Amino acid sequence: MRKSATLLALAAAGALALTACSGGGSEAPASGGEGESGGLTPITVGVMPIVDVAAIYVGVDEGFFEEEGLDVTLELAQGGAAITPAVVSGDYQFGFSNVTSLLLGTANGVPLQAVSAANFSTGTEPDIGAVVVPGDSDIQSSADLAGHTVAVNTLNNIGDSTIRNVVENDGGDPESLQFVEMGFPDMPAAVSSKQVDAAWILEPHLTRALNDGARVVSWNFMETDPDLMISAYFTSKPYAAENPEVVASFTKAMQKSLAFAEENPDATRAILDQYTKIDDDIKATMTMPRFDTEINTDSVQLLADLALKYGMVDEAVDITQLLP
Repeated sequence: MRKSATLLALAAAGALALTACSGGGSEAPASGGEGESGGLTPITVGVMPIVDVAAIYVGVDEGFFEEEGLDVTLELAQGGAAITPAVVSGDYQFGFSNVTSLLLGTANGVPLQAVSAANFSTGTEPDIGAVVVPGDSDIQSSADLAGHTVAVNTLNNIGDSTIRNVVENDGGDPESLQFVEMGFPDMPAAVSSKQVDAAWILEPHLTRALNDGARVVSWNFMETDPDLMISAYFTSKPYAAENPEVVASFTKAMQKSLAFAEENPDATRAILDQYTKIDDDIKATMTMPRFDTEINTDSVQLLADLALKYGMVDEAVDITQLLP
């Protein structure tokens, strides 16, 4: 049950070995150091081509990082399996990941430090993610998902734990769920063809599925916690210790970016064209995440508790090892 966490730990261990040989995070110049471009400290941030990272693109576009002395390169990756080792090795100075992945890495001894919030549940309907079923399915509630196949993008992660949570809270058996790993882009077709009984889908693919006739049975993020912090930006602990000024500047720039993104939804939606390929009609109607400037410690603890409850970790995760 801890396959994802184990793989993350192994990947990071390899990255740590690379760090020992190459110097890792210490190679990136601190503010005022050698190697700057136009007086700015160059940093690379690993991100994914998803709506969750829109705020950092807006922040770069608005010049918030330059204001804080940073020259940012945003490096697209397909997932945390690529981003986390790159951050630990020092190839990237910062990265983006969902909170549960960061907790699993921390539990396995990976030296990670969260430095900024990324995105949150909307706290209401519609949310940015949901469990959907075919329109004519007999499944009518979260409890009804018990005993059925549910597609998730990654096994033993934030999808599993929040879905198990809502099923159990609704009176169903969370252990009877049968999770199937599948990419988000493939899920709408899998639901409509009844290849799976249900799927946990995030935007923009959620809107695609609903347009194809799927029906929501659970807004699992919102139902787990209306203030759920889904993802965060992080660095490695060695880099944070060696470059505190850069980390502080990054955090301040992200806070400006998150505030602007939340207050300017049209600009935030428009920035998606820079790094995603979303049909205009989907982009115009899909739900965007909520952006907040503060790390929600309570929701981090909740996700840590769910990881322990549903067997993703052997022992309780000390969230103070991850949080600044």
